[in-house]
Amino acid sequence: MSLRPAAGAHGVDRAAGALDLHRADGARPLVVGHRGAAAVAPENTRAALEAGIASGADLVEFDVSPGLVLAHSEAERPGEVLTLDEALELLAASGVGAHVDVKLPGYEEDVVAAIDRHDLRGRALVSTAYAATSRRVAQLAPDVALAIGYPRDRLGVSGLRWPQALQRSGAAALRSAMPLRIPVLLRQSRANTLSLHHTLCSRTAVAAAHRAGAAVLAWTANDPAVVTRLTNAGVDGIVSDDPEMALATLLAL
Repeated sequence: MSLRPAAGAHGVDRAAGALDLHRADGARPLVVGHRGAAAVAPENTRAALEAGIASGADLVEFDVSPGLVLAHSEAERPGEVLTLDEALELLAASGVGAHVDVKLPGYEEDVVAAIDRHDLRGRALVSTAYAATSRRVAQLAPDVALAIGYPRDRLGVSGLRWPQALQRSGAAALRSAMPLRIPVLLRQSRANTLSLHHTLCSRTAVAAAHRAGAAVLAWTANDPAVVTRLTNAGVDGIVSDDPEMALATLLAL
């Protein structure tokens, strides 16, 4: 399995050495396995990463906490603690893209060094919800795909119907403001990709990011109807706990 240019898919720009996240005309969005494949196996574990790879996902995402271990937070460490090097070694051998989500500032150099140890700059996407971390990664590795996440998932509730207040009028208000916020967010973070909660994704928000030269990933889509809506909104990638479901939905459209 490999991330490669193909009909209806994205691929690696081998000449430039950078992961190409932008969705071509007529192509399907990328599918990213969230925390491996959290609907299939315990998140951020080897089993979840292997499930993400087996699903056919284009990239497999995982959280990296201080100490370079896979965990959303210190309180949410899995029973089997995997190191960043172990995760990258697994993904490097698989040919699947590595989506490395840096949970806190302060260890950016170590993350970039690990990516380089496994020769994955051309297949890596680094994401973070902290603009300072994003700017530091951009300085250290300007040729690596880099995403700024919004809003910050402080409590690890991305898999829920979250936030509840956004489901009604709050969602509409924040969605309407996003096109104006997006250029500022991208400038402040120096990111080339926007990782946006699915409730905030709209055609106008996606268009605003594209005008700024940024690709858009939407998280976390665990329902076929959400996958379909996001595809129609023009997102470049869809992050899902169930990447096999997301791929099957896209192939059926």
